[in-house]
Amino acid sequence: MGRGRVQLKRIENKINRQVTFSKRRSGLLKKAHEISVLCDAEVALIVFSTKGKLFEYSSDPCMERILERYERYSYAERQLVASEPQTENWTLEHAKLKARLEVLQKNQRNFMGQDLDGLSIKELQNLEHQLDSALKHIRSRKNQLMYESISELHKKVSLVFIFLLSIGCKIAILLNESIEGVDNFVLFLQNWNNSCL
Repeated sequence: MGRGRVQLKRIENKINRQVTFSKRRSGLLKKAHEISVLCDAEVALIVFSTKGKLFEYSSDPCMERILERYERYSYAERQLVASEPQTENWTLEHAKLKARLEVLQKNQRNFMGQDLDGLSIKELQNLEHQLDSALKHIRSRKNQLMYESISELHKKVSLVFIFLLSIGCKIAILLNESIEGVDNFVLFLQNWNNSCL
């Protein structure tokens, strides 16, 4: 035998109201937990008693994350309702952007050598010209980087040469070598430097 339908109105008896609140609150928290587990839903439940006591449930360990998501969503909804007259503009803008995207995707496929069957001779020549131009820019940039790298290596070789020259002079001075010995060492280093360049 089932219970009768409870009439929804404020319970006048304070003790009965408190007992009902406690039972219903527990049931509500249980249902919130069940829907979050069974349906993999994000749930946040906040209940304040008549005395101002807070009862809460959150499927996420951090309730603030769900509340921030709710605020972002409700703000977006309010913005959408406020901008109803602009819907036509957004629809037109969307159509333009979609058409532009399709053109760009088609061009990208063409640059990759795909979907060329529908192109005319003039379009193929234009595509070839664009690819040649791009290839020239790529080669120019590659050559510039190689030149900069070679220049940097030349600078390092010169620094090594100067370092070796100074070391040779110091060794000659320490050993009281003749100037002729130093001159021979300098000549050797210059020849070595020229062969490296």
